[in-house]
Amino acid sequence: MEDTKQVIFRVGKEEYGLDIMLVNGIEKYINIVSVPNAPKCIKGIINLRGDVIPVYSLRRKFGLEEAEITDNTKLIVTRSKGVLMAYEVDEVEEIVEISKSQLSAVPNIVYNEQTTYMGAVANFDGRLVMLLNHDGIITDQEKVHIQNMVID
Repeated sequence: MEDTKQVIFRVGKEEYGLDIMLVNGIEKYINIVSVPNAPKCIKGIINLRGDVIPVYSLRRKFGLEEAEITDNTKLIVTRSKGVLMAYEVDEVEEIVEISKSQLSAVPNIVYNEQTTYMGAVANFDGRLVMLLNHDGIITDQEKVHIQNMVID
């Protein structure tokens, strides 16, 4: 593992990080159009500057209840498995540099087929933050459904 710059965001009570180099943009929450028969984690689609982008709920992925949309709710636009999408998060908190000395591997006991999104654990400022493996968030089946929903 090497030094990294991460966008730190909150989903529920937990903090997560995503490599800033993988982020295309951080957007205010905008109206989402529902898509019938979409995978459960897909909230719908948005039109962002002419691109139709699926919105993926990390709350649903992590088994959390839906939350009220607030001014803090953000959409982190990125690519997962080559698919342009937006992750809905409760709040973007900061962008931080994390040194490799502050990183640890995900403990084997919590890593399984359902947690392939876990990339590493960062320990800084008295906080433990799960750094996400962006290509482990959506499943291959979700990728196929998403690609059928929108033309990238």
